[in-house]
Amino acid sequence: MIKLIASDIDGTLVPDGSDKINPEIFPVILQLKKQGIHFVAASGRQWKSIERLFGPIKDEIFYIAENGAYVGARGRELFTVPMAPDVVKEIIKDARKIPECDLMLSGKDIIYIESKNQVFIDYLILGYHNEVKQVEDLEEVNEIILKASVYHQGYNAFQAAGGIIIPKWGKRLKVVTAGKEWLDIMEPQVNKGAALCEIQESLGILPEETMAFGDNLNDMELLGQAKYSYAIGNAREEIKKAANYLADTNVKDGVLKVMRTLLEKNGIQ
Repeated sequence: MIKLIASDIDGTLVPDGSDKINPEIFPVILQLKKQGIHFVAASGRQWKSIERLFGPIKDEIFYIAENGAYVGARGRELFTVPMAPDVVKEIIKDARKIPECDLMLSGKDIIYIESKNQVFIDYLILGYHNEVKQVEDLEEVNEIILKASVYHQGYNAFQAAGGIIIPKWGKRLKVVTAGKEWLDIMEPQVNKGAALCEIQESLGILPEETMAFGDNLNDMELLGQAKYSYAIGNAREEIKKAANYLADTNVKDGVLKVMRTLLEKNGIQ
């Protein structure tokens, strides 16, 4: 019996960077919760961005933010995995060497940038609805940092930044692509699957009782933590091979269709 559903957001529930989700998913999540089935939104996004996206039901779900470095519910932090400050400063220096890329540092509540790229700034604020603070020098930020992200406007973050970031940090930290625009860097133990495991253990729910949805490489561990793992129709081939099932694409509400089918099996129309 399914007791927990976890889904990635960008590329899975919505197109990358979208600030709109099909509102028909809200009553479905609430109906499932009445049946004892919890919902977890698992994303590389900031937790405040996730809450805004799920506004009407934000207090009824768990959220895994920053690719697993932050887990919360009802506006409260459940646990975080901060990055080492000296490592963050080194990454800042490395990122400055990458042409045509911007860097953001994700704190617990605020994203810090030093970029003057207005397109990038608008994308963070108007697209993702993040809380953003522009600073003169990221090395002067003395807050807890959960994730560093390199952004490439031309949708080639891995190609643009990988040559500098991967050789130096690939074996020391967790470095993953989150869509074609982003290269995310976290502590090595951080991933969505490990965060989901924490929620499962706190609720007494097994992977055999869990359903998960994803589309990109940063969803690999999430899918591995669920028996009923679904790749979305527009997912990367690596994700399709790793998943046990295939759902429709994000623009055709693949996740919502599977969740509705689950409700129907439970006798709810």
